[in-house]
Amino acid sequence: MSNQNLSKLLEGWENRARANSGLIEEVLSIYQADSVKLEALSRMYRLPKADVVASLIHEALQELEAKMPYVPGNKVIRIEDGEEIYEDAGPMPRYLEEQRKLLNAS
Repeated sequence: MSNQNLSKLLEGWENRARANSGLIEEVLSIYQADSVKLEALSRMYRLPKADVVASLIHEALQELEAKMPYVPGNKVIRIEDGEEIYEDAGPMPRYLEEQRKLLNAS
């Protein structure tokens, strides 16, 4: 085995370790049809089903966060380029506060 092959192997292990470093086990119920789809993806890409689920949930949450609407509140929090920027009165501040509470509780 060449040094290059060993380097690639180590790099792959490092990437996988980084990807898995914050994973925790959760128990959840899903629809049978969705379970079949997840298993099909798992087999197709030769990945553990749990990895497929974790990746999909992660991506879905990132997209959901990006789509949370900004709702301008009444309070000006800063001025940018001469324009008043109002506090966000939408769901994002509440969502972030709940995350903060959960992180502080653990």
